[in-house]
Amino acid sequence: MKYENFEDVPVWKDGIRLTVNVFAVTEHPAFRGRGDLANQIQRAALSVPNNIAEGFERGTTPELLQFLYYAKGSAGEVRSICHVLERMRPFEHLKSEISDLKSLSRNISRQLGGWAFSLQESDIKGSRHLTRQSKSAYQQQQDAQALMDEIRAINAEEAEKRRQR
Repeated sequence: MKYENFEDVPVWKDGIRLTVNVFAVTEHPAFRGRGDLANQIQRAALSVPNNIAEGFERGTTPELLQFLYYAKGSAGEVRSICHVLERMRPFEHLKSEISDLKSLSRNISRQLGGWAFSLQESDIKGSRHLTRQSKSAYQQQQDAQALMDEIRAINAEEAEKRRQR
């Protein structure tokens, strides 16, 4: 499926949800006096949808892939921080919320990995998404198909002439 805007992409929407949930959890008083912990997980979460958006807007497949991997890395960072939080006594009463954040960030990582794989493994139509190499390969396929169609038409014409004789 082709999306016209990054706002339509399901994984971007999940990234927004992750960010909102992280900001909600970090409002809890347990985060006060814990250094930069709240800020770090907030920045990592916000980086997920922002990198998806930036890669989408860049216009080339290699750049999109690069930013999808940045977003995937940020989702992993959120998950890693959640593992730390689970092991800290002041956050024991937030286990359910932390587990939900881990689950959502894991799901986002899977979606991003799948998207990146599909971009790497498929011939994407449209010059906005093609690299020079894939443009050349795509054009060669189009030229070969046109030649085959022309040969079939000539063969059909020849066969029709033979039948009429």
